[in-house]
Amino acid sequence: MLKYCKRCVMPHTKPDLHIDEDGICNACRSYEKRKEIDWDKRKEELLVLLDKYRNKGSNWDCIVPVSGGKDSTYQVIRMLQLGLNPLCVTSTTCDLSEIGRKNIENIKRLGVDYVEFSPNPIVRAKLNKIGLVEVGDISWPEHVGIFTIPVRAAVQYNIPLIVWGENSQNEYGGPAAASDNNILTRSWLEEFGGLLGLRVSDLSSTYGIHERNLIPYQYPTDEELRRVGVTGLFLGHYIPWDGLSNALIAQANGFHSLSETVEGSMVNYENLDNHQTGIHDYFKFLKFGFSRASDLACLHIRRGRISRLDGMEIVRKRDGLFPWTYLGKDLQEILDPLEMSVDEFVKICDKYTNRKIFQKDNDGKLLKDRKGNLTKVNYDNL
Repeated sequence: MLKYCKRCVMPHTKPDLHIDEDGICNACRSYEKRKEIDWDKRKEELLVLLDKYRNKGSNWDCIVPVSGGKDSTYQVIRMLQLGLNPLCVTSTTCDLSEIGRKNIENIKRLGVDYVEFSPNPIVRAKLNKIGLVEVGDISWPEHVGIFTIPVRAAVQYNIPLIVWGENSQNEYGGPAAASDNNILTRSWLEEFGGLLGLRVSDLSSTYGIHERNLIPYQYPTDEELRRVGVTGLFLGHYIPWDGLSNALIAQANGFHSLSETVEGSMVNYENLDNHQTGIHDYFKFLKFGFSRASDLACLHIRRGRISRLDGMEIVRKRDGLFPWTYLGKDLQEILDPLEMSVDEFVKICDKYTNRKIFQKDNDGKLLKDRKGNLTKVNYDNL
């Protein structure tokens, strides 16, 4: 039986989410605490910290990991406004979309130096399939590379400071959501960076992938990190973080959004760079009973932009739809690099579906409509 936060629309099945005795989740409680924060003081702390890293042993003051999304575009804008010279580093997405490429090119036009690392696509496709089959996450290699490639660049170019965006544990709820948790470390990566128990070190022996082809997915050694003094801070700790306002600022600086709402979402300005994202979000729905529309609805409910009732209706209409297309590409075309058919994909979906939270027939078979969509068991409790 699903239990939902009484303030937002997040179910208790979300990993690391806790709903207290008053029926309020820890993500909502974390947002409550933001009202107590002295943001002027936090910004002063940021300025003092950034001054420590200006022109220290490198041509660049910091690294900003960028995907071409609205948040990373916003991070670059803020660093330029504060007078820093950032090196922007991209770990290329698994299946880069046309609009994703446009937004990467737009970041360059903001006036920054830029480095893009594109892993071996054959190895990447193998890792996509391993991630999907073994842990139910097609985006596993992308999520690992998002954290490892910028850190490897920091070591290679001798740039100690990495400026990340939001602390996802703070924004979406989790055990690392403390207000003073503003540093990204190896231990944070290993626990919250999306490894899902699938260790890079196991891939060579188990799946026959040569170790040299796994270097992009490995964190630098502790010795290398100490030599450079790598520190990764979350910008959202120092500046109020809000995806919508980030999008508006990014759009005013050339960021491209879609003309329609993204599949499985409720907005047109995020998750635009990777055709595989629809599959990733769908598996979150299968495992835990919520997906991208729920995430976004909760963020807007907490900020008072929509009511919980509005959020409920949006979630029922848009969350967890079978990903037949994403950003204009058909499912089979997205699966082709993995050498997988739609029928094979559906079998993997069924394998990872949490049968406790979806309707079944008398024989225990999952009930699906003609488009392959599932129905949660107690939507009325939302």
